[in-house]
Amino acid sequence: MIKRTLYFGTPAYLSSQHEQLSVKFPDIEKEDATIPIEDIGIVILDNPQITMTQTVVTKFLENNVAIIHCNNSHLPIGLVLNLDGNTLQSQKFKVQIEATASLKRQLWQQTVEAKIKNQAELLRLLGKDTKKLDYLSERVKSGDTNNNEAQAAVIYWGMIFADY
Repeated sequence: MIKRTLYFGTPAYLSSQHEQLSVKFPDIEKEDATIPIEDIGIVILDNPQITMTQTVVTKFLENNVAIIHCNNSHLPIGLVLNLDGNTLQSQKFKVQIEATASLKRQLWQQTVEAKIKNQAELLRLLGKDTKKLDYLSERVKSGDTNNNEAQAAVIYWGMIFADY
């Protein structure tokens, strides 16, 4: 199941009752809410006037919910993760480190192809010509040895900022 990402950008009071996150908004005309903690994957705290009980923090961590704190510029400055539940993440890191060079090159090829195709799709939505990007996306080699990613970036950003 896909976990929910919750963003709090206004003052809020977060607590826990019956395995549910209870959210109260003191300063705005917004209805209080309850959300099953087991359905939450990430909580982003982007307001200095957010209060959380220790119980809700503990419940988040017990359910592997990542808590991201933002500063006054709305940039992430901290991340709270469950220490006990990260064995799966450690296993993923290990598999990634031990991957063969050939597999890494193939995965990079797929990543670059997808990136260029996404850039082309956005330009298409903006009514721009995407022939050059389409051409580059079809010719990405294993490891992107021809540096198609950089060539596509020059084209993409040039077209995005052409009117500026």
